[in-house]
Amino acid sequence: MAFVTDKILPELPAPDNAKGVVHWIKANLLSSPLNIILTLLGILLVYKLIPPALDWAFINATWSADSADQCRGEGKGACWPYIINRFDQIMYGFYPEAERWRPNLAGIMLILLTIPLFFEKTPKKIWLSGFILLVFPFIAYFLIHGGSFGLSEVGTDKWGGLMLTLIISLVGIAAALPLGIVLALGRRSEMPIVKSICVVFIEFWRGVPLITVLFMASVMLPLFLPEGTDFDKLARAMIGIILFQSAYVAEVVRGGLQAIPKGQYEAAMSMGLSYWKSMSLIILPQALKLVIPGLVNTFIALFKDTTLVLIIGLFDLLAIIQNVLGSDSSWLGFFTEGLVFAAFVFWIFCFSMSRYSMALERKLDTGHKH
Repeated sequence: MAFVTDKILPELPAPDNAKGVVHWIKANLLSSPLNIILTLLGILLVYKLIPPALDWAFINATWSADSADQCRGEGKGACWPYIINRFDQIMYGFYPEAERWRPNLAGIMLILLTIPLFFEKTPKKIWLSGFILLVFPFIAYFLIHGGSFGLSEVGTDKWGGLMLTLIISLVGIAAALPLGIVLALGRRSEMPIVKSICVVFIEFWRGVPLITVLFMASVMLPLFLPEGTDFDKLARAMIGIILFQSAYVAEVVRGGLQAIPKGQYEAAMSMGLSYWKSMSLIILPQALKLVIPGLVNTFIALFKDTTLVLIIGLFDLLAIIQNVLGSDSSWLGFFTEGLVFAAFVFWIFCFSMSRYSMALERKLDTGHKH
């Protein structure tokens, strides 16, 4: 049965996505008196902050100067020659200039090894990932540290700048993730001893500030080693950071494990899979997919927390900028430029991690679309 009308139907309003910018502004910024007030306050705030910032950073900034005095005399804006003239030191710390090709080579190798992982058709991805996680760190260490294969030794006390920040972050992330997964599985284990050990470990490290952990790793850890043992300061800091971050990773992963329906566990058992096979093939892939935002948030926090290594005498990116000013009094007064540059570098890396995690979420989104 069909129904036919001889009347002209009234015109319907256009869909929301076809009404243009004016409708969006009215609907989102001017929809109520409160929204109008907040919009005007936001415009006023942008007007007060953005133009002066652009004027200081770009319009009246000095881009080329041979000395700090010349920089002061050219304008009232930022003095970027402070960053340009000290760029190598900010990137490498006190690493010998003649040997800087070694960390550069290690970085290029890591990039070239990582790029194939972003392509779906790359064969043997798991082998490549295993090589990056288990073999490449030793190659990079022997390349950067030297002391063998004809390379001169460069102690970790000379490592610094962005290079040191990236080393601590990458090692911390690569080691804290698997350790955190094991701790999460242990906390959900039905074996009382294993569960108790994991619970105590996680709650202890989550209850202690990272700055205290770094002090303990730097001062107290050597007390537990045999007398005369020379334990590298950077290694001590990395151990402390890995243990600290693994506790947070464990709680994030545990949240994902608890979100998996019980039926998934029962399905794995009904197939006759062992505990480790069911976890590695069925449960963990789903859990890790659910907690990608939490994991990336933890890794971003780790990347930013590397600045705390300054308190134990390691010169990361932020510390080396402070050291440049302290060692050369002619550049006094330009600390703001150093902080802005450090903030920009940290933002670039953190924003990149955030965007990649969003892309990974979309790629792994196998749920039902509504």
